Amino acid sequence: MDLGSHAAFIIASYAAAIIVLTGLIAWLVYEGAHQKRLLEDLEARGARRRSKSSTATKSTANT
Repeated sequence: MDLGSHAAFIIASYAAAIIVLTGLIAWLVYEGAHQKRLLEDLEARGARRRSKSSTATKSTANT
């Protein structure tokens, strides 16, 4: 494959895009695991999730 006189720029652009995308994916995986640990910590301390039925009841009671 002949990329011409701009081969270095083209390869550098693809490399930069791959590095940025890899960094974003790694950050999302790390942040997801971090949020999961925070949620487990809250639940261990007694905080519970709200059910959808209780919030639906509150919103219909206000109307």
